[in-house]
Amino acid sequence: MQLGVYSFGDLARDPETGTLATTAQATRNLLEAIRLADAVGLDYFGIGEHHTVQAPASAAATILAGAATVTSRILLGSAVTVLSTDDPVRVYQQFATLDAISGGRAEITAGRGSSTESFPLFGYDLSDYDTLYREKLDLLQRINRDERVTWSGTTRSALTDAVIVPRPDRGHLPIWVGTGGSPGSSVRAGQLGLPVSYGIIGGQPERFGQFAGLYRQAYAEAGHPVEQARVAVGNPGFLAPRQADAQRIFWDGWTTAMTEAGKQRGFRPPDRAQFNAETTRGALFVGEPEQIAERILRLHTAMGHMRQFIQMDIGYLPQRHYLASIELLGTKVKPLIDAELGPEPADLRATVLGATA
Repeated sequence: MQLGVYSFGDLARDPETGTLATTAQATRNLLEAIRLADAVGLDYFGIGEHHTVQAPASAAATILAGAATVTSRILLGSAVTVLSTDDPVRVYQQFATLDAISGGRAEITAGRGSSTESFPLFGYDLSDYDTLYREKLDLLQRINRDERVTWSGTTRSALTDAVIVPRPDRGHLPIWVGTGGSPGSSVRAGQLGLPVSYGIIGGQPERFGQFAGLYRQAYAEAGHPVEQARVAVGNPGFLAPRQADAQRIFWDGWTTAMTEAGKQRGFRPPDRAQFNAETTRGALFVGEPEQIAERILRLHTAMGHMRQFIQMDIGYLPQRHYLASIELLGTKVKPLIDAELGPEPADLRATVLGATA
């Protein structure tokens, strides 16, 4: 199994002064985190596109290109690219450029996005949510398949024998479908023959096994080789040497993030009892390395996923805690996962790197 981290570039709080990092410093902190993730043997680092002061990672491909110059092995991808409000041509060009710089380590996870700030920012109507995504995913796949593209739709100008460069050395980029657990998205990914990445932020994660089942069924029924179906899971979490410390540190960030989100979206933030439930049997993988390894393996039994990646820097988590958690994931959890499931097969990495649209 591949193990990794994802981030929205959240601002870090100085634990001594309480001062928040600038958005520029948040970008530099991400580079430091990616460099460490590579050094401790993690397989993947994803950056989720957001456009807020609290989560300013708005240009994933640019940050990842910088990270490519200071890493050697780790896969570098979006988690997710909000394709509905971006241009597929530019998305492809940016990630193909990242792929060239990184020596073939770039991936795109295309999603509709769980937040809506990019729609007014880039002049799109939220009511066109699904049409935008469907058409732009189709165009992105065409670009990935063919160097010269002819395409027409309703959401952008048509292309006639347009040359899209640069091209990856391997011929194409891995393109994943990112979803929060929609049955329709699972079926769509399967029908298209694309790998699927689930973002699980609440509730019992094992329930997503039914969505993974729908995906694999649709994948097989569409005539795609079922052995090439790929499932990834991303969810929040945090590691410390002791469970009590992990819960104490992460609670501060989680309650801050949920309180702010609740004000924007009209829900009450979870109380400590709910938090404790989520960290013991829910979507929050918070605890000691042995506990987190056990939870990943339990979820693997339900979903058969080949990649698990965790969002740790939530609610202004201090950078030193973030780095310490990443180090534990690589040095303590990954060996336990590898011992149980076996190390990542070479053909698995090759298949993911070669996943085609």
